[in-house]
Amino acid sequence: MRKTRIVVPCYNEAQRLQPNSFLAALHNDPSLSFLFVNDGSNDDTLRVLNAIRDKNPAQVEVLDLETNCGKAEAVRRGVLEASEGPFDYVGYWDADLATPLEVIPEFCAVLEQRQVDAVLGARVRLLGRRIKRRPMRHYLGRIFATFASLLLGMNVYDTQCGAKIFRNSTALKIVFSSPFKVSWTFDVELLARFPLVLEASSDEACANWVEFPLEEWRDVKGSKVAMADYLKAMAEFATLFVYLRTPARKGYKRYLDGWSSRPVESRG
Repeated sequence: MRKTRIVVPCYNEAQRLQPNSFLAALHNDPSLSFLFVNDGSNDDTLRVLNAIRDKNPAQVEVLDLETNCGKAEAVRRGVLEASEGPFDYVGYWDADLATPLEVIPEFCAVLEQRQVDAVLGARVRLLGRRIKRRPMRHYLGRIFATFASLLLGMNVYDTQCGAKIFRNSTALKIVFSSPFKVSWTFDVELLARFPLVLEASSDEACANWVEFPLEEWRDVKGSKVAMADYLKAMAEFATLFVYLRTPARKGYKRYLDGWSSRPVESRG
């Protein structure tokens, strides 16, 4: 049986978590499991997560981080832990379920049938699809995506969608071994790491990736993304440009190699 583990980072999500949706997804797919990462929440998030785990301990685990580390680090630690397990596919999903959980089997089907290494959700506004984003966020997102595509040297449409699943591999472990240099734009940084880890060009590294146009996606009330985050993203682009361009690129590669050679327990 194929096994898929999805990491769900959570920070103060007690009011937005949908336990029944997660439990229903597990009931419908015995090969699916969730690793919830409580990122130092100061509300009832941990209690809600433990309640979900108690109802299905065979398919749910909770990783409790005592202090708030930010989404990038919560995702990194969760994926790193999941990648050490006996799972064929490892991914991460936003806790607010802006992308419905019903899409997970579709992502996994693409991974299996097309033998690709990654499936990335893409919020493409097309006729017949229910992609509901506030206009300003949509247009700012398109500007961001253009810069991300240029920085990465990849024709990627949507780096920031919080729904991604990867084939579990040595490369995936190395990519997530070291802390990210940026926070809000960590998705861009993680995609940029694959060519370095694989010692391949950007085109070669993403040749086995698929962007999956979502049928449905919606802005969920209470989103923690603010207008200031887009300004922060532009500043982080400058940071990534410094690290990912020569001559600093070789130093960044050594940074990745140094962390990947550490024992697993010391990478958190």
